[in-house]
Amino acid sequence: VSSAATDTLNTSQTIRDGGGTLISSGGIFELGFFSPGNSTNRYLGLWYKNLPVQTIVWVANRETPLAGRNGVLRVITPPGNLALFDGETSGTVIWSSNSSRPVQNPVAQLLDDGNIVVRDGGAGAAVWQSFDQPGDTYLPGMRVGRNFATGLETYIFSWKSADDPSP
Repeated sequence: VSSAATDTLNTSQTIRDGGGTLISSGGIFELGFFSPGNSTNRYLGLWYKNLPVQTIVWVANRETPLAGRNGVLRVITPPGNLALFDGETSGTVIWSSNSSRPVQNPVAQLLDDGNIVVRDGGAGAAVWQSFDQPGDTYLPGMRVGRNFATGLETYIFSWKSADDPSP
């Protein structure tokens, strides 16, 4: 997927470290690989696209960095998860969205509010969303605290340091 191509990722596409990003349809947010501060570790993260200083608002693999530029993001089915692999073929799964239910035709989409969602066929209710796993940044539309209907608890956690996004 090239950086100008799309805001969606389906099962036939990948994003490789150094080989593209997702950009929300309005050009507000960008999802790709980065190294924070002076670190050489690599992370999959989300940032504001047009700010002069890269401002990370969400990190997928905060506690499990990639040691090199081997990261590959893809949508896998079954069950319909967005997954980050260390390596192109038969790589180790570093992070997964753990969708709430299996879907037949999963599509991941980066929205203009900064939420990354996985849906069946790209439509309908999200089976997973990044707003349910916030990082250190509150974005409008996020809900933090306890969801009494689902039992899900979401909290904001600061980075350990400018070089380490782990909580």
